[in-house]
Amino acid sequence: MPKAAWFLGYAGLIPFIALPMLTVFGFLSFYQSYQYFAQYSAIILSFFGGIHWITAIVDKNNNHQIFVAMLPSIIAWLSLVFLSGEILLTTLSLAFIGMFTYDKYGLALPKYLVVDYIKLRLHLTTIVIFCHLLMAYL
Repeated sequence: MPKAAWFLGYAGLIPFIALPMLTVFGFLSFYQSYQYFAQYSAIILSFFGGIHWITAIVDKNNNHQIFVAMLPSIIAWLSLVFLSGEILLTTLSLAFIGMFTYDKYGLALPKYLVVDYIKLRLHLTTIVIFCHLLMAYL
């Protein structure tokens, strides 16, 4: 995987880490931080469907991939519309874990790409889940 993918992946953690910290240090109210955090989380979750669009288009034998590609966006949007508080954060966290698990065992890419991608995703997903727990604690 390109180094840029690693760099951008870790850079994408900045809002997950910064928003709870901005609340702890009094720069944002909890309500503002929570709203921004949940919205950013939903956007990033939606992003994880993108890799499944590629595999669905390239590999015609993986017809289910196109549905998997849409699932994170649908879950993210419905969660923002219908849920709040710890239930919203828990649902988003579980969706991140679910997408990671699916990608680890079901992603239809060459093995050499999947290994590095899953290693990166494990690091990122672990930190994202920790940040969700921190936000729920606040």
